[in-house]
Amino acid sequence: MNAISVTENRDNYVTSPDRASRIFSRTPNLYFYPRMLGTVFRSWAKARWKGFTDHDWILRSVDIFRHLERVDCRFIIQGKKNFIDLDEPCVFVGNHMSTLETFALAAVICPHRQVTFVVKEGLVRYPVFKHIMISRNPVVVKRQNPRDDFKVVMQEGLDRINRGISVVVFPQAERSSILDPQRFNSMGVKLARKAGVPVVPLALKTDAWGQGRIIKDFGWIRPNRPIRMAFGPAMQVQGNGRVEHQEIVDFISSRLDAWQSYSRWFGMQ
Repeated sequence: MNAISVTENRDNYVTSPDRASRIFSRTPNLYFYPRMLGTVFRSWAKARWKGFTDHDWILRSVDIFRHLERVDCRFIIQGKKNFIDLDEPCVFVGNHMSTLETFALAAVICPHRQVTFVVKEGLVRYPVFKHIMISRNPVVVKRQNPRDDFKVVMQEGLDRINRGISVVVFPQAERSSILDPQRFNSMGVKLARKAGVPVVPLALKTDAWGQGRIIKDFGWIRPNRPIRMAFGPAMQVQGNGRVEHQEIVDFISSRLDAWQSYSRWFGMQ
């Protein structure tokens, strides 16, 4: 695992151009999806018999990472030390843009600390993938009654944190390329406040993995769109958490705006 540069203990990561294949970058879907499915089925085979460990999760997530780099998708990751240097679990609060972060974040976070996700119920019912997700002991919400979801996250999220497991929360109800502050709830901040642990903002631009028209998780792979992840400074929640929640929204919004401006300036999508 030490040979996998994305898991090294350093602040930033940028994909080397040498990782891309000129041939495969011209047919990214044809290269990526068969290999992604192969990785998922290998993981399912282990998870079904309760043999899918954190170490397996890292390695298979890195596989996905490398398959994307092979078709010339470029990762730019910043601010890892904002969570690596913590001596306790934390709550990551980020925007949710695509399927990509569900697959790739384990390669970035899990080598440094145990982590799980707050996920919608459909992911633990999804054919094949459900065994993998269940093995990660996620916090499962139904996305039908916000009050019930809040209770589940407070109770089960606290349980995970008390066991030393950090929790990733995507406050948006659905994946979106746009951050709508009105739909970005404060559940993650409230969980961090209740648990007495820091909250770490996470800005994501992962639309290189597009949404499909028929099957949402199988959209076009678009190498011309850089994959960006930025971790903000950890914050200890004070009072009712409104200030910290607004700082998270501002952090993500500012990063998305800057990335969009950069893309326009340099002729990227």
